[in-house]
Amino acid sequence: MNKPSAIRAHKQHTPVLADRVFVDPSAVVIGDVEIGEDSSVWPLTVIRGDMHRIRIGARTSIQDGSILHITHAGPFNPDGYPLTVGSDVTVGHSVTLHGCTIGDRVLVGMGSMVMDGAVVEDNVVIGAGSLVPPGKVLASGFLYMGSPCKQVRELKEKEMNFFTYTAGNYVKLKDEYLEE
Repeated sequence: MNKPSAIRAHKQHTPVLADRVFVDPSAVVIGDVEIGEDSSVWPLTVIRGDMHRIRIGARTSIQDGSILHITHAGPFNPDGYPLTVGSDVTVGHSVTLHGCTIGDRVLVGMGSMVMDGAVVEDNVVIGAGSLVPPGKVLASGFLYMGSPCKQVRELKEKEMNFFTYTAGNYVKLKDEYLEE
């Protein structure tokens, strides 16, 4: 298990990393965060579970410069929104995920934002630079693009197979980094 000093406790919550997780030393992981086995967190990423929980599944890649945060509980949102990211998910470079739910086998394109209370079902592609507004639900099996994002078309079989291929590719890459 890779535990750089940028993995920090907050209010008695210490991040929990499963077996074979890679966290780049320049990334920051704080508080109530759990990351599933064979996942990877790449340079300059911030995962901040300081006022609610963050759960990331297995074989998920959080790429460079991404920001993952939650929505705290308060008078305008009594339960807040935790952040949940499923397994076999690829979160592209410079993505913001904020208090949302991402299912399994999802590709979140570079520079996209997924906002509070949004739900991305399994087997979804979000095109680069897209904005998923608060509370929006993205149905399984489709490509979404735009700001705000709109359903563009059904995913093809080749695209559906890409989810586990790219997840596996990042597992191999993070294994190389762990060996160094």
